Amino acid sequence: MTFQPPEPFTLHTRHSPLTTPWEPIYAAIGDDRWRLGVEIREPHTNSRGAPHGGLIAALADNAMGLSCGVLLKSLDIASSGLVTVSLAVDYLGAAKLGQWLEFDTDFIKPGKSLCFAEATVRADGKPVARAHATFKVVGA
Repeated sequence: MTFQPPEPFTLHTRHSPLTTPWEPIYAAIGDDRWRLGVEIREPHTNSRGAPHGGLIAALADNAMGLSCGVLLKSLDIASSGLVTVSLAVDYLGAAKLGQWLEFDTDFIKPGKSLCFAEATVRADGKPVARAHATFKVVGA
């Protein structure tokens, strides 16, 4: 039986060499944010069988950056992309194989040169990490 992500998640169409081993990655695109999600599988784990902190940091960074891009576009702030200036992650708990790991951007403060974001990472709905990032808005 193949995994079915929760509604409204569909396959994430933006690929990068870093995330290729972690696929499939799922996305839910809203008017003000992107949410990302994965079913925790072995390629996502550390030596203790829990999702690796690097996976959590990278996908939180990805979700927050994509969310900033959506909001900047909706506010007609010109941008050809975003570059991460700083990223901090607080790990709150552990997740396990088979759980749904979701990355949701909770807060965005957009600007013409910098965008600030915060995200919560949840395993089956339970918070396991919080992330904060600052992005440089690259001119159009």
